[in-house]
Amino acid sequence: MSALLEVEGLTKRFAGLVAVKDVSFTLAAGEITGVLGPNGAGKTTLFNLLTGFLPSDQGTVRFEGESILRLKPYVIVNRGLARTFQLCRPFHGMTVQENVEVGCLAPRVHTGGDLGKRAREILDEVGLADKAAQPVDILPYGDLRRLEIARAIATRPKLLLLDEPFAGLGTGEIEPIVRLIRQLHDTQGLTILIIEHKLREFMQLVSRVIAMDFGEVVAIGAPADIVRHPRVIESYIGKSGADLGIA
Repeated sequence: MSALLEVEGLTKRFAGLVAVKDVSFTLAAGEITGVLGPNGAGKTTLFNLLTGFLPSDQGTVRFEGESILRLKPYVIVNRGLARTFQLCRPFHGMTVQENVEVGCLAPRVHTGGDLGKRAREILDEVGLADKAAQPVDILPYGDLRRLEIARAIATRPKLLLLDEPFAGLGTGEIEPIVRLIRQLHDTQGLTILIIEHKLREFMQLVSRVIAMDFGEVVAIGAPADIVRHPRVIESYIGKSGADLGIA
């Protein structure tokens, strides 16, 4: 069975800085994979390249066997690859439900049915059904994180990229988002690629880790192996796997 996503030799330069350098990896359908690395490692730049927000300088990206390099972001979404952002980006001046209805308009999803019904089903799934009619501008930050995920899954993705979904959340707010991600994976069979700095939750959520430093992939493997990798410890973790609750 071929990989869902194949990345080979992906490179992005900004003037004299190589932000992503010769990155290669594959994602199999149905797995949750993490991208780990310190600030400036190139993780979000990688996401921007995969989703069409930045053009690459070289390399290939194939989704379901077809190249998606240099396609517009909306085209990539309609191929079945959606994402969230580090900073929540709601459509201001609209209600929570209207924000999700925008995602439901994706051509691969919208068949002329009831947008409101579909949006409410998604809001129920992410735990925001009781806030459907609220203006998005008054949502607390934890709910904005849920809304980011709701808008992404409204496009019915096959691959979901989550860019720091726990950022800005308190300890008590993180576990419900972890449960939501697991639920989406288990019930919808979503393949998920996630960037996160909350290491304990991150390492317990993913089955495989792509570790980056200075734009390069320095290791790929199971969480228990990655936290013991000398380059990963040196560049980022600085603590043992036991400290992260990993056997």
